[in-house]
Amino acid sequence: MRTMLVLALLAFAMPAYAANHAVQIKGMKFTPSKISVAVGDTITFTNADPMTHTATALDGSFDTGHLATGKSAKVKISAAGAHPFHCAIHSSMKGTVTAK
Repeated sequence: MRTMLVLALLAFAMPAYAANHAVQIKGMKFTPSKISVAVGDTITFTNADPMTHTATALDGSFDTGHLATGKSAKVKISAAGAHPFHCAIHSSMKGTVTAK
């Protein structure tokens, strides 16, 4: 019984590791367009389209800058809540990051 208690306490004491998620830009859309992450996680946006795109949060919390074909950018999600984003060049391209 004591061993189980020690193991349970150790599990709670272990640090949580941030995850990395992937979003692909292809066919004039973000895939996936809706993604759920934890605060502190990163998202790698990769442009597989033949034209330049961005992934720009409407609340200003992240911006990949211009991504040419084949380029990637990582953004860290630092606040909880919904963070709608779009391509600043092609406003019809939209998505949402939800962080808990």
